Parts: sequence; structure tokens; C-alpha cells
Amino acid sequence: MSVGPDQVCGVVARTRHKMMQVELREAAARGAKFLEVRIDFLTKAVDFKRLLPFKGCPWLATFRRPVDGGRWPGTEPERQTLLRQAIVSGAFEWIDLETDIADGIRRFGPVKRVVSYHNTTATPENLDDIYDAMLKQDADVYKIAVMPTKPDDLRRIVELQKRATKPTIAFGMGEFGFVTRFTSLKFGAPWIYAAFNKERGIAPGLPSMDDFRTTYPVKAIGPNTKFFALLGDPVGHSFSPILHNHMFRRKKVDAVYVPFRVPEGQLPEALDAMNAVPISGYSVTIPHKEAAAVRAKESDPMARIVGAANTLQHRADGTFFAANTDYPAAVESLRTHLDAKALAEGVKPPEFSQLFVLVLGAGGAARAVIAALMRAGAHVTISSRTAERADNLAEELGCKSCDWAARHNVPQCDIVVNCTPVGMHPKVDESPLHASFLKPGLVVFDTVYNPEHTLLIRDAESRGCSIVTGVDMFIRQAAKQFELFTGITPPLEEMRELLRNAMSPLTKAMAEETEKSGGMGDDEAGA
Repeated sequence: MSVGPDQVCGVVARTRHKMMQVELREAAARGAKFLEVRIDFLTKAVDFKRLLPFKGCPWLATFRRPVDGGRWPGTEPERQTLLRQAIVSGAFEWIDLETDIADGIRRFGPVKRVVSYHNTTATPENLDDIYDAMLKQDADVYKIAVMPTKPDDLRRIVELQKRATKPTIAFGMGEFGFVTRFTSLKFGAPWIYAAFNKERGIAPGLPSMDDFRTTYPVKAIGPNTKFFALLGDPVGHSFSPILHNHMFRRKKVDAVYVPFRVPEGQLPEALDAMNAVPISGYSVTIPHKEAAAVRAKESDPMARIVGAANTLQHRADGTFFAANTDYPAAVESLRTHLDAKALAEGVKPPEFSQLFVLVLGAGGAARAVIAALMRAGAHVTISSRTAERADNLAEELGCKSCDWAARHNVPQCDIVVNCTPVGMHPKVDESPLHASFLKPGLVVFDTVYNPEHTLLIRDAESRGCSIVTGVDMFIRQAAKQFELFTGITPPLEEMRELLRNAMSPLTKAMAEETEKSGGMGDDEAGA
């Protein structure tokens, strides 16, 4: 299965006919090949004739009830009357019928039928039975959309899609189920749904059509497509999917990289569930880095030293290999900065053994940074809001610790490294240090990269400090991950340019580049 022009079903959902006309016209202008028209969103009496002049591609009519996640405000008899009118109107090539009413509405003319089941609160234990009963109904495509609440729900959704003998789209809603929207295509789903207007809040976890130009610019997802994922909580802020997917496209790797939000404590079950795909590799972020190292059967020396992993590779025998690319990336970022600073000042670069470093935080990223700095010879002090974690980590790694309240009073500090999420999007107006601590000559390294110029970095710049942003470390660790995933060494500057473009407003430059180079856009549908 390759992803053809009609295999993204764009969803148009507006409350007024006039605004729906605008979006239908704009979608056609952008080259949309297939649209779901959410009639249930309209707040006034439906008038198909007002929409028809703006038809530029096949339409799928949907009148979703609130119980199924829709907004139809009227009675059920009225809804079913409108469904029949839509079928005979000539305006729609497709109609969506819920499984409980599908048998009562007969096929008419050439209009094709989607028979659907929606559950916005759970994934029923009898999901397979529901699907098997649906297969006895008259449909051209069967749709299963449920809300996964535990990892095994994801496994069951994927397995249902894999065993489908008729055209089927099975996926989980919400952030937790997002990955299954994409894996459904790997196992034969005829299309993926995507909002034309991402601001409409049509369904939880629904990607937008623009995402296929900016975040997921792959040309095809088929049986041989490899899946990679960012595993953490939260993951919505991350630019890793943009970075890896654009590098896959540039290097002609048949792969896709998706965010996978997994709550703390559910890592083992999530990994087991996604063996059904399987996911070939994971980037691991907060709060799973230590648990990832424990889960792996084998680890690289850096993951073993740190006791945390930010990368998992799925081996052929089903086991995982853990790596820590944060470890070398942190030291390389600092070393490069210190060397450039010394060159500009005409002095000899300092050795790490000459430097005193304050590290803020005691999580997985902090473990990697501290272990790398200690091995390089630096004198490290840890401070964390959780004093017990800082004390235990200091004892384990052989460095010092201090109370969070005393972090501004360390006797010596040449470098401060923020390994906490303080300042990360969306809480961009917070800083882990008071500005008075920041003195000229101090090197301030913030591992937060989104935004690049955090409040800590801005305060440091204004006070004459030397700064290292999280972008450099992020690029270096991502490049090492990409090499582990694909065997290809990507150019750092190319990845840095990609990230900076991605972090610019609306990622306009990236979207334009994808269109020019033949990536998947509104005129070339895909995953």
C-alpha cells in the first residue's frame, strides 16, 4: 500500500454555512483530494445547495451524534432523515453511518458507505466482537475509533487493524492513541483523517492537513515502513518528529517518527503493547529515561554509567538495546563552546578539571550531564527541588549536592547547567535561577531547547554571561540517535537549520521546502 492523493481525508467542520463554504473553497485551492464534511457542526438548518458550488473533490457526509463525539443538536429521527437526504442529494460520494443504524438505511445509487463505531471514553473489552458484527453489515469501509486508557488497548487496536480482511480504519483517539492513527496505514487502512483547520477541536488527537507538510512529510506508509517514536510525557512540545521525519525524507529512508505520550509508570506495558507494530526505535524523554535503561537487555557504556537511556533500539529477538546520546552531546556542546570562547579571547581553553559546575535537576538528563562532566574531570554540585534525589545521585556519582534553597550560594561556579524543565514551553516565563546569580563570565547552559531563548538564557545574556542554548545539545543527541536508527550520519548543520526553521512561526520555510521537493502535502496525501 502506498499513500496516494486521496488517502488523507481532510475534515471540514464549521458552525456556519458561510465559513464552511470558505474552508471547502480553500481546501480545493490547496489541492485536497478527499474531504469529510461535518454537517453535525452546522448550527442552522442544513442546506446542501449552499455548499455544492464549492465542491472541488469527493465528499464524505457525517452527521455525528454527541454520544459518538459529534455535535448534532437535533433528534435522532431528524438526523436519519438528513442522512437519507444527503445520500440522494448527489452532493456526496460517501456517507458515514454508525453501526447501530447502518442496517436501517439502505444503499442508494453510487454513494459508498463507511460503517463506523466510536467510543470517546474507552476501548471496550469486546471490541473484537463489535468489529466482527460490523463486518456482516453492508459497507465499503469499516471505521473503529476508540479511546485507549491503558497500553494493552493500543495492542488490541493494532491487532484488529492487522487482521482486517476488508477495508478498515482502526485507531485510538487522544494523545495516547495518536501513534495508532499512523500504524493503521501500515496495515492497510485506506486513509487517515486530518483536520483542515487545526483550531476547530474536531476530535481528540486529530492531526491537521498542514502537519503532513511540516511534521510528517513522508511520501508513503506501507507494510515495509519502519516506525520510530518519541516516548515521554509530555511530548506535544517536542520538535523531534519534525527533525527526524525531514531527515528520513532527505536521506530516502522509508520510515516515520511519531510522538507517543506514555504516563509515568507505564513504560514496560507500553513497550510490550507496541511490539504489535513493532516500533523499531524510541527516543526517550521525561519521565522514562531511567526506566528505559532498566528495561533494556543490553546497553552502551554511557547508558550503563549514567543509569539512564534516551534511546531504545528494538532488536530482532524482541529485546531492547539502550543508548545514552545525551552523555556525549552535553560534553561536546560545552567543549565546543569553551574552545570557541577561548579562541575569541586569545587564551588557552580550560580543562574540565579546572571548572566548577552547578547542575540543576536530578532526573535522567541531569544524570547524563553529571556523569559526562565527572568523567571529564569537572567538579560538580547538584541541586534539585527534591533534595533526596539530589543527595542520592551525588552519592552514586561521587559529587556534591546542595539544597535547592541554597543553590544561589555555592562557593565556586564557572558553569551552571539547567537540566530541569523550568522554562520549557508552555511555562516560558519561569527560570530556575534568580537573575542576581548571573555574573559576567559565567557560562550558562540551558538544556531546554523549546524555546531556545528561555528566560534563564535571556537573563544570562543581559548580564554578560556566556550562553549555550539547548538547541546545540538537542541537535547533537538527535544526530547520534538518527545514526543509531538508520546507520546514516547526518550533517549537524543541516539538522540545526531544520530545527531553526521548525521553530520559526508556522514553520513556513519548511512547508515551502517540502512542497518544492515533492514531499507529501495537501496535493500529495500520506500518513
